[in-house]
Amino acid sequence: MGFGENLMRSRKKSGLSQEEVAAKLGISRQTVSKWELEETLPDIQQAKKLSTLYHITLDELVELDLQVQEIQQVIEKTSEETQKKIDWTAMWAKKYPVLASYPQEVNLEDHVPGLKAMLARLEQDYHYIRQDAFLVLKDILAQIWNGKAE
Repeated sequence: MGFGENLMRSRKKSGLSQEEVAAKLGISRQTVSKWELEETLPDIQQAKKLSTLYHITLDELVELDLQVQEIQQVIEKTSEETQKKIDWTAMWAKKYPVLASYPQEVNLEDHVPGLKAMLARLEQDYHYIRQDAFLVLKDILAQIWNGKAE
């Protein structure tokens, strides 16, 4: 999320309009708009006033994870051909060692039939190609993990 989007989200979460923020800070509504569109940036004093107004810390207000943005840009710029050459399991296993060890511990035959059935159902019921069905299944698992699905 960019800085401007974070400003807008914080403002809306606080239930304030751009006009109300501008009035409280003694600036124009256009200035608030330019900040949210990332055409300009508030100075540090204005940023501190915004964080107070939105009831968040200055760190939360300027929450801009440059590493995440860099990783996203690298992935977007990496060709599909190059991505196919990467052993993603080995890469992720550096961060999550269980990905390297589970094949020796988990009996895949216990899980493969059920997972294949779920993929097949997504393909048949929604006419997804196999890759899309896999991505949907992965996303469903992520939603369960994040407590967004039961």
